[in-house]
Amino acid sequence: MHYDYVEDVLERRAPHREAHLALVARWKEDGRLLLAGALGDPPHGALFVFPGEDASVAEQFASEDPYVAAGLVTSRRVERLNVV
Repeated sequence: MHYDYVEDVLERRAPHREAHLALVARWKEDGRLLLAGALGDPPHGALFVFPGEDASVAEQFASEDPYVAAGLVTSRRVERLNVV
């Protein structure tokens, strides 16, 4: 899943960052998330890699994400990753 962030995400994410990172860690520990990270410097988005082919898993993550709830994510999309 790919997130696009608001332009001032660095300033606005502070009150939500700890909860966002805790969600990422919990999903990673559970095996529901393989990889996650910000894109760009400064960040303009993020990428999350989930196992399997069920896109609803990514949408479940987004529904729990404090960044989404706080309006820091302007758009998101789920795409299949074809590993070579």
